[in-house]
Amino acid sequence: MKRVALISLGCAKNLVDSEVMLGALKRSGYSFVGSPEAADIIIVNTCGFIRPARDEAEQALEDALVIKHRDPRKKIIVAGCYVESDEKRLRRLYPAVDAWTGVRSFDRICEVLDGSPLPRPDRTFLYSDRTPRLVSTPGTWAYIKVSEGCPHRCGFCSIPLIKGPYVSRRMASIVREARALAGLGVKELNLVSHDTTYFGRDRGIKNGLVKLLERLIRVDGIEWLRFLYGYPEEITEPLLDIMSDGKVCRYLDIPFQHSDRKLVRAMRRGMDGAKALRLLYKIRARVPGVAIRTSLIVGFPGEGRREFHSLKRFVSEARFDHLGVFTYSAEQGTASCELPETVGAEEKEDRRAEIMALQADLSLARNRSHIGQVLDVLVEGPASPKNHILAARTRFQAPEVDGETFISLPRGRAGVPPAIVKAEILSAGSYDLHGRLVT
Repeated sequence: MKRVALISLGCAKNLVDSEVMLGALKRSGYSFVGSPEAADIIIVNTCGFIRPARDEAEQALEDALVIKHRDPRKKIIVAGCYVESDEKRLRRLYPAVDAWTGVRSFDRICEVLDGSPLPRPDRTFLYSDRTPRLVSTPGTWAYIKVSEGCPHRCGFCSIPLIKGPYVSRRMASIVREARALAGLGVKELNLVSHDTTYFGRDRGIKNGLVKLLERLIRVDGIEWLRFLYGYPEEITEPLLDIMSDGKVCRYLDIPFQHSDRKLVRAMRRGMDGAKALRLLYKIRARVPGVAIRTSLIVGFPGEGRREFHSLKRFVSEARFDHLGVFTYSAEQGTASCELPETVGAEEKEDRRAEIMALQADLSLARNRSHIGQVLDVLVEGPASPKNHILAARTRFQAPEVDGETFISLPRGRAGVPPAIVKAEILSAGSYDLHGRLVT
């Protein structure tokens, strides 16, 4: 029995692809180890979205090659977005890698390992409920990828070049997968794609995400539903209406990228800061208590001090619950790549740090508003067994990107609590909450 260590880099969508590879390998009799040193086969599923992600992938690959150098019998397989976008260059840099595969054949990883010749599919792989998949997230929650590809052509983004056009899964397949996950004890489903709010439109379905949520709400055993990565222009009245259902988390992840009108136009985005603030006011009026996350880009060509200060004002006025900041990376093949760089690498990092420091203060104030409240939290597992601390999340904390809620158990408490429990919040930091289990 061959032992496999799989290193999954990048986003939640990449993790689902890694879980598909794990499912195929398990069905073929492979076993899994957590340490690459203990493995016979090391698989690296790469992200190629921006330069820092590619740097991380190259470092993981070089670390794997060091292990292979010590034991040449080991195999190294590299998969995913970076391979899809730049395989020829990677082959030249790393000739000791045993096999390469992009984003089109995750389900055929065993054939890749065997060295079998594979035809090149005409599009990115998209799994179904019938595809073997080994879920690797904590047993209380899981991701479901609802589509592949992207329908947009943002000026800075290489995703459409790597993943191709938008393709939605069939709604019935997603519902069957949700039922299967519920049967495994999963309580929270996180729907992911490059634009989840676009779901179904390529199939001619109006309000496709709303209709999907209506069906998932009826799946027994699922308590929380969360959809991630929506576009601001696609936050519709019906979508806001369905968020009033108790199973749908009042949480929106809607990237605005920037607030300056000129830069937003250059980015080929549709919503500047003024329009974004009006949208946020509307969302908060229609969905009380909603948590909103966004992502922003600093250092885009043409961002001077005036444009950057405009972005800081926008962040102050928007008062996001969660926020991530990327430094601009010129990507080959994108429209923005033709623009001359106007912000140095060090200045980009300084601007990112400024925005994150501003957001830390805003998040701290928001988190402190929860002190004294009793909230439902989803338990992920022990954070510190010796101190009887559990790691959990509230409805307004998405997995892996937001903070956590750490819960202390009563002295002498034995056994594992249910998946969803009540916790009284006792203290708060900029990102995490701390509380105690309410029995």
